[in-house]
Amino acid sequence: MDLGLKDRVYVVTGATRGLGNAAARELVADGAKVVVTGRDEERVAAAAAELGPNAVGIAVDNAEADAAARLIGAARDAFGGFDGVLISVGGPPAGFVADNTDEQWQAAFESVFLGAVRLARTAAAELDAGGVIGFVLSASVHEPLPGLTISNGLRPGLAGFAKSLADELGPRGIRVVGLLPSRIDTDRVRELDGLSADPEATRAANESRIPLRRYGTPDEFGRAAAFLLSPAASYLTGIMLPVDGGMRHGF
Repeated sequence: MDLGLKDRVYVVTGATRGLGNAAARELVADGAKVVVTGRDEERVAAAAAELGPNAVGIAVDNAEADAAARLIGAARDAFGGFDGVLISVGGPPAGFVADNTDEQWQAAFESVFLGAVRLARTAAAELDAGGVIGFVLSASVHEPLPGLTISNGLRPGLAGFAKSLADELGPRGIRVVGLLPSRIDTDRVRELDGLSADPEATRAANESRIPLRRYGTPDEFGRAAAFLLSPAASYLTGIMLPVDGGMRHGF
């Protein structure tokens, strides 16, 4: 199936590893050009080099006020266009209600929430009909995850923002989509499993609650993201797609 991605230009944040990197790989594999971002300059350079000539890397923190303008400008300078953005950030610190400090909440709000809002708002002003804004969120949009209180507080709010944005941008032909990963086998998920007394037992217990009885792979997430961002998904907007092996049992 031709997704129509050839020569389309996307910004993918948080793309030095994990889900953002998986999405960037699939976009490039299908012919798109990408600007990949992250906070560590060396990791950004390495990620862009691995993706090849259809990728450039920009070291930036989503929390920086000028991040969005810099990234969209880089896309236009490097590839002559801008067709969409996938907003992915690293997960905020784990912890229960009593564990997380005001400083952790504030830093996570700036990066995970406000930074994403700024990126989406700036992208909306720059995109033409056919453009797309994607958010990598979490299964916590539908159901809080134990020990991830900050994520549980911020991700559902971003989903609500994305739905509002989809309504506002639809008449201009711009789509807004969200992806809700659950147990995808990334460094972040292995790190969370590792916080338990028995990481292997924790993983086995999680797998037993997934209808497919396994964690997803980053590539599987990346393919779902590439499809949602592509012209092949041109009549999909305002949706939140669980990428979870069936772990969410609600409709």
